[in-house]
Amino acid sequence: MADILPVEDPEPLDAVPAGPLYVPVRPGPTGCAARLFRTPFGERTVVAFTTRRRLGATLGRAQAWVRLCEPALRALAAPIGVTRVTVDPAVVTPASAPSAPRPTRTAGRPAVTLCRS
Repeated sequence: MADILPVEDPEPLDAVPAGPLYVPVRPGPTGCAARLFRTPFGERTVVAFTTRRRLGATLGRAQAWVRLCEPALRALAAPIGVTRVTVDPAVVTPASAPSAPRPTRTAGRPAVTLCRS
């Protein structure tokens, strides 16, 4: 009888979004720069959205954006020490108010806080 080796299933959280993502940007001295955010625990993250509609609903329709695939976004953030990519966050709140309530998770989508850096 042949030995059956178990096949390890990938974790659901390891799923890679299909296609280019909508990445919020801000103007910089040499062009556009990806906006940085923080998780509720203070970890720096770059944020991307699977649709333009989700980006607009979260950050406003006037938010500038570029299309990047996830590997390109990770490569862009790695030199500054940012390794987390958050896709389709549900809540974005300004970090400037210290007494503001902490962001909450909504429908399984991660929450992020705007980073003033």
